[in-house]
Amino acid sequence: MSLEVALNEIKRATAEIIDFEAIEKLVKRYYENGEEYFVKFGMDPTSPDIHLGHTVVLQKLATFQKYGGHIQLIVGDFTARVGDPSGRSVTRKMLSIDEILENAKSYTDQAFKVLDESKTTIYFNSQWLDKLGANGLIELATQYNVARMLERDDFEKRYKSGTSIAVSEFLYPLLQGYDSVALKTDIELGGTDQKFNLHMGRHLQRAYGVGKEQAILMMPILEGLDGVNKMSKSLGNYIGISEEPKDIYAKLLSISDELMWRYYELLSSKSLEDIEALKSGVADGTLHPKKVKEELALEITERFSSKEDAQNAKEAFDKQFKKKEIPDDIPEFELEEGIWICKALVECGIEPSTSQGRRDIKQGAVKIDQQKVVDEQLKLDSGEYILQVGKRKFAKVKVG
Repeated sequence: MSLEVALNEIKRATAEIIDFEAIEKLVKRYYENGEEYFVKFGMDPTSPDIHLGHTVVLQKLATFQKYGGHIQLIVGDFTARVGDPSGRSVTRKMLSIDEILENAKSYTDQAFKVLDESKTTIYFNSQWLDKLGANGLIELATQYNVARMLERDDFEKRYKSGTSIAVSEFLYPLLQGYDSVALKTDIELGGTDQKFNLHMGRHLQRAYGVGKEQAILMMPILEGLDGVNKMSKSLGNYIGISEEPKDIYAKLLSISDELMWRYYELLSSKSLEDIEALKSGVADGTLHPKKVKEELALEITERFSSKEDAQNAKEAFDKQFKKKEIPDDIPEFELEEGIWICKALVECGIEPSTSQGRRDIKQGAVKIDQQKVVDEQLKLDSGEYILQVGKRKFAKVKVG
């Protein structure tokens, strides 16, 4: 593959690159003499799960691995104790060491579903940050001033609104930047919300006389299933990479045709040329958007499970939604005779509350044995039934 193609793939879908000339020199050197370079990505294990939004940067790291990049995967076991203030309106809760280590194990296991483990080294930043000691931390703190810290957008908003800012939060970007000093990083990756912290790495490498200033590559934030807000567990618009294959596949098929191209660009391992060919096919009518979306759903589902699981997920989806058949693997419940339909839906876990059950019945979204329920006061007699809410939620119940 040519140097030009490699650089185009590296630039693909990026939000911002600082010092691309340095990246170009590193990749060119690899092409000429096989010399590797170091690409850093840090993650604070504040949660045990990764969703597709987190994998946008992981995909870019995997791209660098194709073109000579050796990944420095930093587990922020030290910095997680401080808490990254990026995008926060309040101070983060401090985690225990046990929580951090448990989350770190989950994070790295999931990251290697995307990254080549042979071209990745895992570091825990306590290895060098613990050794700084009081003198080292004071020296580090002198490398930046409070006025510059308060220029940071999230700090500025909190300061003006009178919201508390812990002194430890000023230390966070300095500590993250020091990781780049300790590892002599060539390139650091992160999301656009990390811009301040990424710049700190360049600043500190210069201040500590490392002999290089890391290039920076920032990736955009991935929109969730709604196509509007960023992918987030709290918003419920996410796809977790450890979810069941059938759920990953079905959620991907639920995105809009417009959002599909965004996901292709940020998540697919297909080349830019291949994606353009798919776009052209949809535009001229030779390819149906649904078929192209299925291809994306299969690729992503296979990446986080297996080819067999992805194919099974597709077949199950086709059976359930295209042929309007009931799935085979639905949960079973035993309920008392005469139970109110709305309570039955809650007992089976397919409605969050009886009031939501009432609303869904009024909207025609609740079915018993594939027949719409119209009476929201219905009581279930003795017998066996298939309860359904919408297209995806099913429960088999034995009443009495």
